[in-house]
Amino acid sequence: MQNKTTYLIVRLGIGLSMFGHGLVRLPKLQAFSNGMLKMFANSILPEILTVPFTYAIPIVEFTFGLMIVLGLFTRTAAIVLSTLLISLIFGCTLIENWDAITSQLVHLAFVAYLVNYIDNNSYAVDNILLQNKKGV
Repeated sequence: MQNKTTYLIVRLGIGLSMFGHGLVRLPKLQAFSNGMLKMFANSILPEILTVPFTYAIPIVEFTFGLMIVLGLFTRTAAIVLSTLLISLIFGCTLIENWDAITSQLVHLAFVAYLVNYIDNNSYAVDNILLQNKKGV
């Protein structure tokens, strides 16, 4: 029971963080993208790759953060978020934004926890779907 409660607390915390990042950025998606493009203007990444990624970041944060909060396809959502976070870490190294990497690594550690301890994901929509699939 204790592990399941701990898992729920971590899942809600990291899920709300990612969801909130996306939620506040979606209404100002163009401005967010432009700001990111300015940050990466002098990096080795070509703009043709950077632009789509800057638009995808808030959408991925919002969508998969919400899925984590709900416990819906939790493992898949956590893997998608880990891929995003690893990409952000790599991007930060390219522009030498070392301070941002710490926050991203902390987020990544919590997302990795979700993947590693998925068996403790008891309070989740995933379990409702599993029960319905089993016909319980």
